Amino acid sequence: MDPVLPTNGLSVDVEDWFQVGAFENVIERVDWDGLADRVENNCAAILDLFAEADVKATFFTLGWVAKRHPALMRRISEAGHELASHGWDHQRVFRMERKSFASDLEMSRKVIEDAAGVSVTGYRAPSFSIDFRTPWAYMILAEQGFAYSSSVAPIAHDHYGWREAPRFAFKPLPWSDLVEIPVTTALFAGRRLAAGGGGFFRVLPYGFSRWAIRQVNRRDGRPAVFYFHPWEIDPDQPRVSAAPLKSKLRHYTNLDGMADKLRQLIFDFHWGRMDVLAARELLTAEALAA
Repeated sequence: MDPVLPTNGLSVDVEDWFQVGAFENVIERVDWDGLADRVENNCAAILDLFAEADVKATFFTLGWVAKRHPALMRRISEAGHELASHGWDHQRVFRMERKSFASDLEMSRKVIEDAAGVSVTGYRAPSFSIDFRTPWAYMILAEQGFAYSSSVAPIAHDHYGWREAPRFAFKPLPWSDLVEIPVTTALFAGRRLAAGGGGFFRVLPYGFSRWAIRQVNRRDGRPAVFYFHPWEIDPDQPRVSAAPLKSKLRHYTNLDGMADKLRQLIFDFHWGRMDVLAARELLTAEALAA
């Protein structure tokens, strides 16, 4: 690892293979309990990798998963990682109203806290679904006492994205210390490129991610924010034949190489929990606004 680089935010969006946006139109939520549960074993492998690399991370967890796997929640917390909310059942924020969003936050937070005995102060919207349509979401997060959100992808994308959002941490509400930490983008020829993980990390050569994170760390002098899912290290997961071809390509491409690529990334850079990063980024955002 390059000692001059800042500590970046490492995060895991804890959801199972059947709970992803790519399959939301072909797998009904009422059928979830009857599908093969693979999230616990995949998270166990991730915890082993993090222990080997001696890094701490944040696990943005669905309340639906936490309710069914309280022992996993305790194991994550006892290993020194942060538990944060990913909502209840992967409903996108822009498809909810204020009341249902508030309820979703309350339910997911309570079940995670009850399972692990820790406070939850961070939130990531499913599919980065806080955008220009949902500025009210920040008011509810602040009212419920969340310290930070990492719910914005400041790019244009067919499933999500808020192209006009700042690339780096910002305070969405002038009266609150709530800080939003967007997922990482890099710049090339004046364009923003998604570079914070997920399918982009699996599909593109590793050299792209290394270049992008170094750009953010060295040129911009800012930490990067990286995310991935437990199902991405699981090439043996069930296949959803009814899904559209585009969805299957996005979901299944390079699953067999993800674990090795992830290992390289973790050992190439400095990583830490999102709550620690949020505290530093709040100070930076306040200094820039002064």
